[in-house]
Amino acid sequence: MTTPTEPDALHERYSILAAICLAALVLPLSFTGGAIATPSIGQAFAATPTQLAWITNAFMLSFGSLLMAAGTLADRYGRKRMFLGGMGLFALVSLVLAGAPDIVWLDVLRGAQGIAAAGALAGGSAALAQAFEGHARTRAFSFLGTTFGVGLAFGPLLAGLLIEWLGWRGIFLFTALLAPVSLAFAVPNMRESRNPHAQHLDTPGVLTFSGLLIAFTCAIILAPEQGWNTLLIHTLLGVSGVLLVAFGWVETRAKQPMLELRLFRFPRFVGVQILPIGTCYCYIVLIVLLPIRFIGVEGASAFDAGLTMLALSAPMLVVPIMAATLTRWLSAGLLCAVGFVIAAAGLYWLSTLTVSAHGQIIAAMLLTGIGTGIPWGLMDGLSISVVPKEQAGMAAGIFNTTRVAGEGVALAITVAGLSALVAHQLSLGTAAALSPADVSGVARYLVMGDIRQAGLSQIPLMELRSAYTAGFNTLLQILSLFTLLTALIVYLFLGRIGADASPRKACVTMDPAP
Repeated sequence: MTTPTEPDALHERYSILAAICLAALVLPLSFTGGAIATPSIGQAFAATPTQLAWITNAFMLSFGSLLMAAGTLADRYGRKRMFLGGMGLFALVSLVLAGAPDIVWLDVLRGAQGIAAAGALAGGSAALAQAFEGHARTRAFSFLGTTFGVGLAFGPLLAGLLIEWLGWRGIFLFTALLAPVSLAFAVPNMRESRNPHAQHLDTPGVLTFSGLLIAFTCAIILAPEQGWNTLLIHTLLGVSGVLLVAFGWVETRAKQPMLELRLFRFPRFVGVQILPIGTCYCYIVLIVLLPIRFIGVEGASAFDAGLTMLALSAPMLVVPIMAATLTRWLSAGLLCAVGFVIAAAGLYWLSTLTVSAHGQIIAAMLLTGIGTGIPWGLMDGLSISVVPKEQAGMAAGIFNTTRVAGEGVALAITVAGLSALVAHQLSLGTAAALSPADVSGVARYLVMGDIRQAGLSQIPLMELRSAYTAGFNTLLQILSLFTLLTALIVYLFLGRIGADASPRKACVTMDPAP
């Protein structure tokens, strides 16, 4: 077999990068598209708030719970095989989703779509780590993170256009057609690679971890409807606690664990995992909740809502690249901490504004997006700087699992929290004459963007919107405080680590001191 010349090798590497980045555009579009489409789907199927919540959470839950397993399988059976299989299945499920007959089928298929996305992202990330070396690998992963940002930036706007043109089904049809373009780059250029020392699939670990996420997320989603003190919620929370202990027990005794728990002894490794969790609460939850607010509560069109969302997500086009450049002079950890402080300021500013202050709302969203864009552009590169190249599959799996599973859990928590806050605001007005269960039901419909169903309670429309806005602003203040706390933790754990650290060197020199 002949060795490819340098130009051929360069073309091959960047074709692989193009394939994986195209996938990185499709995956966030599927995520944000579901959020934009939620009000339309709710009206089309007369869905309950819980059913609507699963449109996004079914995707995120299956996606996040299987990423580590997919990373292991990619290292063992082939990164190219995992990527191609994942993207092919993603295209097929997206096509079927476009013809979903009811909300139950749609939620189930969204779960299947998440499984496919896990395979595609884990295989693609590991393949990318093999295609590039050193600083070029860091730049490639930073570009990958930026591409995710581009997908999130234009996803709401594109989804709005598709909904107004083709209806909500057009979103899934578009992703079904875009995925094969990624495959067209990958099939002829991506070489198969494996880790000869890859571990076997840790089946007990996969089952306990997935069960933990499913039980906990179900409890959070169902609690506003069932009540926190019901037997069902207590059982689900108890099961999640038992599975958490079981997962830790399994992983500490497995010969080839899915997750090396001993890595969590090192603050730098923990700090890297904190980065995506922080961005969940200052950015990802807004990507989902703000379109629902604009469309379902304030009455904006899907296109106008997507256009407004550009203020939050457009910074992802330039800020991550600028952040990577700044690492020549400042540590990546310090930059990430500063970014979270800026994002927290944007969240708090947004919480102080009325609906009529449109210009200031745009400015506050823009500030939040700028702040989030700094850690967003650096954390993918940092995630692979704490393990040797041979463990790239596990490293990508752990980091992306933290990111995606964190997004699903964060979304479930914030939706439940917003429902409680809105219900409290409603109980201060004319809704005080209703039973607590009825008030809670009205709040849940509002939070999922179905103000028409909420209006059947005979509460004045203006009062519904006022209660929602007050609850939403309180939530933003809580998120602002959490983001500030994240900034402090990141600075303590990662303040001296740079974005271009050598993976092997970083792993060897990592010590318990931050």
